Amino acid sequence: MSAATHLIALDWGTSSLRGALMDAHGEVLREADTADGIMSAAGRGFRAVFDSLAGGWLRDYPRAAVLAAGMIGSRQGWREAPYVACPAGFAELGAGLAWLDDAGLSLGFVPGLATRHADGAPDVMRGEEVQIFGALDALGVDDGIFVLPGTHSKWAVVENRRVLRFHTFMTGEVFALLRQHSILSRTMPAKDATPWSAARDSFLAACAAAAGGTLLHRLFSVRAQGLFGTLPEELQSDYLSGLVIGEEIREALSLLGGSMPRQVHLVCSPDLFQRYHAALSVFGIGSSDCVRQASFRGMLAIARERALIS
Repeated sequence: MSAATHLIALDWGTSSLRGALMDAHGEVLREADTADGIMSAAGRGFRAVFDSLAGGWLRDYPRAAVLAAGMIGSRQGWREAPYVACPAGFAELGAGLAWLDDAGLSLGFVPGLATRHADGAPDVMRGEEVQIFGALDALGVDDGIFVLPGTHSKWAVVENRRVLRFHTFMTGEVFALLRQHSILSRTMPAKDATPWSAARDSFLAACAAAAGGTLLHRLFSVRAQGLFGTLPEELQSDYLSGLVIGEEIREALSLLGGSMPRQVHLVCSPDLFQRYHAALSVFGIGSSDCVRQASFRGMLAIARERALIS
């Protein structure tokens, strides 16, 4: 069978689904997103959700290659794509694709990555791997430290276009729990409305404090400063954000070992980019521009490596 000339790429996570129809050159011809993550899609049926989002694309391009990444390839998803052990590159991810044939649809699920730390504890990612490889492709680099902020932030070490190892940090989830359900939330507004320009100084002050460690102690200072009027309630959430992001960076640098990196590559939304870019500067580290559509780029690169598209 000859290679396809188009790719349907699906970034299918727990709470959302994004899809793109791309040509062989990487141009996005059509794009769509829904809230049909695997938690809600399971009730409707994954094939029905696929047809709703991308069925028309497949009818227009019946020979398009179709790849999906994210939690859709987990045990709770449509078809499990087992984790691939690090070190891993494009070839290992491509070889680990799990294929499903369903009434005229041939869909490849991109596997996640797994690593083991020095203490023997395992670590995993699923969905972030295609973002890393998409960023490699977009930036035209072979090596670097890639940081993917989010609910569970990832720091990955890449050499010769292969992920050697990575660490996960529960930064976003811990922030959300503290912001919404802890005693700290009692003195904060119900919703965050302070613009970044007004919040930046408080955020950076918290990052600098976090560089000294003792996070559990410093967290209570959010409340104490509020009680004594030295931290206005409209800035407390940003100060809390600076503490947890600063702690993530401090821990990550410690775990990386060796000399401190001069620069990392951020793969995230513009809002998170401005926070991490600012936080990293407190530690004397630069960061590259945020990569757009990294997931789709990564799946296109894998499709090219496997000669699925030309």
